[in-house]
Amino acid sequence: MFNLLLQRPQNIKNDVLSGLTVALALVPEAVAFAFVAGVQPLVGLYAAFMVGLITAAIGGRPGMISGATGALAVVMVALVAEHGVEYLFATVVMMGILQMLAGVFRLGKFIRIVPLPVMLGFVNGLALVIFLAQLESFKIVGENGDKEWLSGSSLWWMLGLVGLTMAISYFLPKLTKAVPSSLAAIVVVTLIVIGLNLDSRSVGDVASIAGGLPEFSIPMVPFNLETLMIIAPYAFILAFIGLIESLLTLTLIDEMTETTGRPNKECIGQGLANTVTGFFGGMGGCAMIGQSMININSGGRGRLSGISAALFLLCFILFASSLIEIIPIAALTGVMFMVVLGTFEWASFRLLGRIPLPDAIIGISVAIITVFTDLAIAVIVGIVLSALVFAWQHAKHIHIKSYTNEAGSIVHELNGPLFFSSVRNFSELFDPRNDNADDIILDFKNSRVCDHSAIEAIDSLAERYIKAGKTLHLRHLTEECKQLLKNADDLIEVNVLEDPHYHVADDKLA
Repeated sequence: MFNLLLQRPQNIKNDVLSGLTVALALVPEAVAFAFVAGVQPLVGLYAAFMVGLITAAIGGRPGMISGATGALAVVMVALVAEHGVEYLFATVVMMGILQMLAGVFRLGKFIRIVPLPVMLGFVNGLALVIFLAQLESFKIVGENGDKEWLSGSSLWWMLGLVGLTMAISYFLPKLTKAVPSSLAAIVVVTLIVIGLNLDSRSVGDVASIAGGLPEFSIPMVPFNLETLMIIAPYAFILAFIGLIESLLTLTLIDEMTETTGRPNKECIGQGLANTVTGFFGGMGGCAMIGQSMININSGGRGRLSGISAALFLLCFILFASSLIEIIPIAALTGVMFMVVLGTFEWASFRLLGRIPLPDAIIGISVAIITVFTDLAIAVIVGIVLSALVFAWQHAKHIHIKSYTNEAGSIVHELNGPLFFSSVRNFSELFDPRNDNADDIILDFKNSRVCDHSAIEAIDSLAERYIKAGKTLHLRHLTEECKQLLKNADDLIEVNVLEDPHYHVADDKLA
């Protein structure tokens, strides 16, 4: 809160106006995600208000917007359908506790292990998800109750209003930045629809957003082991998805603003926000990349922008629902299409011929999986693929340099990491029976023994030399390696000053 007092008047104006723009875009999103989760619109709106307010005030990334999201809603729907909304509230409370624990144990730092191709796939995948979600605006409920695409004049008016919104959002900043272009576009298109009495669907046609203040209530569920067994799996999945989406969005905004967020603090902020939201009848949430992009592009940089968005949203619910409900869906769709254009990494197309083929495949795979499944699965698959590619490529980097020293011994200097993926290549480098000396020195000074597979490979090689009737000396191994070797105890040369001191990934010494 102290940071708010230090902001210059220009920054305050930008944050407040940007917050208003974000709040307008939050309304249809929160309502839509509430329907996806199978709950009432106010459950989504309350989540957008409370999660947005708390994370903006105490989270680790000023300028990032949080609220109810589709990534979480698609997981919640099964829980609500089978057990009811009260179980959802209890799950959101537990989800928040798990996220706070992640922050306390400083697990947010592990977002650093997400490779750049996965980040690009994540961003492009979310841009496609946002785009596909907006296509629902071009459908209406037909006479048979099924959704049908707009046609005729209704379609052309919808396309025209969306195009006008996008044009204002794009060209206005070239003339002036006194007012956020997205806000100006929404106001202008709304006035045109009202002035010309156009037959265009509005927010009010989707659902009423009128309501009161959220009220504190302990979730009405039995406090027993059975309830815990029901909500725990959902809570873990929601906590995981929420943190991944929030931390990846945080990283994206860091790059856009050339500033640094605090991942662990964001974990705590997200967790506290969800815990509180569960006690006040909200569906929980996490960072929203679309609304965060609107905020950043509209000039919102500080905590006040997120706080303003949350407070404006509450005012809409309490006092201005009738005004917000007249905003055309076309205007909000146009704003979100601009978000898609700004979110998608168009430069990734230029990189396709310049980056390694595996990186390109990983990025495309993550984007596709994000569209057809969910973000958590996409990121996990991307990290696993990246790790496998890394292991495969580095397995080829192991080689030996051999020479005969003054004493007539053959010295094999091993170069490159020795780990599970390179042990086969390591084994093929040596031919104990055909080494032209009876005294062999294997030097690990330029290598690193990484895991238990490497230890076993050294043990097997030592056994091969023993069977060939030759003397093998192992030089420059760590203390851990020496303890783990079974067949080479008498072969190790000890040099206290030169032996390395890194650790080996092995559970036998735990």
